[in-house]
Amino acid sequence: MGCGSIPFSKPLPGTSVRFDIFTLFPGMFEGPFSHSIIQRALARGLAEINLHNIRDYATDRHRTTDDYPFGGGPGMVMKPEPIFAAVESVLAAAPPSARRIVLMSPQGRLFRQSIATELAGLPHLLLICGHYEGVDERVRRHLVDDEISIGDYILTGGELPAMVVIDAVLRLQPGVLHDEQSAAEESHTSGLLEYPQYTRPAEFRGWRVPGILSSGDHAAVAAWRRRQALLHTFRRRPDLLPTADLTPAERALVAVWEGWAREGMPIPDEA
Repeated sequence: MGCGSIPFSKPLPGTSVRFDIFTLFPGMFEGPFSHSIIQRALARGLAEINLHNIRDYATDRHRTTDDYPFGGGPGMVMKPEPIFAAVESVLAAAPPSARRIVLMSPQGRLFRQSIATELAGLPHLLLICGHYEGVDERVRRHLVDDEISIGDYILTGGELPAMVVIDAVLRLQPGVLHDEQSAAEESHTSGLLEYPQYTRPAEFRGWRVPGILSSGDHAAVAAWRRRQALLHTFRRRPDLLPTADLTPAERALVAVWEGWAREGMPIPDEA
């Protein structure tokens, strides 16, 4: 690990994935990575996370990491030299085929569950957190392999998006979740939103849990959950349905619901 690297954990042999994060603000990661699933995964040696302060790789007396843009304009642009030096300090950890250098950028491809699954198959991810007015274009053209955005809105820097990506990727690693089936059934994994969830008490303020869930009929429960996931998606995120993995019968059911909606008819919860 290069100058300024801060490891969160000592990986065990066979660690699933290594993350190297390049940022001007490494302290931002301490809280999110010290709790819940990420903390447990690190404690068990299932992943390795290293923080690299880009400022530590600047070579001038003032540790300068940004400068005015050529051609004028507002704000400052992150300089290429310290970013290249920081990233290149860890490239020997994995061959090019086993790693991905990702710039967190509003210009990147929109992060989805399918991209999380794609990245989860790589043993080494390097995430560069931009800041100010962005990074020098030569970083994009000659260093990074990929650019990712978590949404069509502007944030102060790439730190929060990097946390989102790491959380989504890490939970897909073997052994991270207590019940790996839960990851397979969560919203977006199958292209649909997740079905409704209930727990005790069976009745609360007159609202009862659907009887099918306590019937003991596992096939009926699975069918109910699938139908409810389809209905939730139709009501809340219909844009997901064209690419969702649906059976012909499910697509026919969606067509019926669309007809009802056009006629202003309500769609019952048990439709």
